[in-house]
Amino acid sequence: MRSNRFFLIYLCIVALQILICNYLNLSYYLTLSLLPVIVILIPVRYSTIAAMLIAAASGFVVDILGDGVLGLNMLAITPVALARKGLLSIVFGQEVFAQNEDVTIKKYGIIKFIGFIAIAQALFLLIYILADGAGTRPFWFNALRFGISLVTGILVSLFIADNLTKDYRER
Repeated sequence: MRSNRFFLIYLCIVALQILICNYLNLSYYLTLSLLPVIVILIPVRYSTIAAMLIAAASGFVVDILGDGVLGLNMLAITPVALARKGLLSIVFGQEVFAQNEDVTIKKYGIIKFIGFIAIAQALFLLIYILADGAGTRPFWFNALRFGISLVTGILVSLFIADNLTKDYRER
């Protein structure tokens, strides 16, 4: 049941990402992506290959239906899915895999979650911004875009992660 709820929300967030790509262009310095947080929060029981396929498909759908360059989101989100289990292990320890539990902010704390989200966002943005600019933009522009996008992405992703990882059995 929990998995069905997660993937329903996952699809809604992918749709929201498409709307952001098409209608929310605030600045050249801001790349707001919700994909990293939903990919790293794919339930632990799913393998790395499954997570990579889900991420690649999500990125491809955003590329086709959004205003981006075809393949850009797919290129940037797939390595985040590849790094997902390693990040879980580094940030939260082997306990996550031993108990086969999904991570929650309530269980592991907000500081660890911010670090978890920051690493995923940074990996995504590094690949996305480098591929998007393809060496045509100056370093200062890319660095500023990375910084602004990272801070904004962490804040928005934290809100999404909090809502995605709530344990609704407590109510």
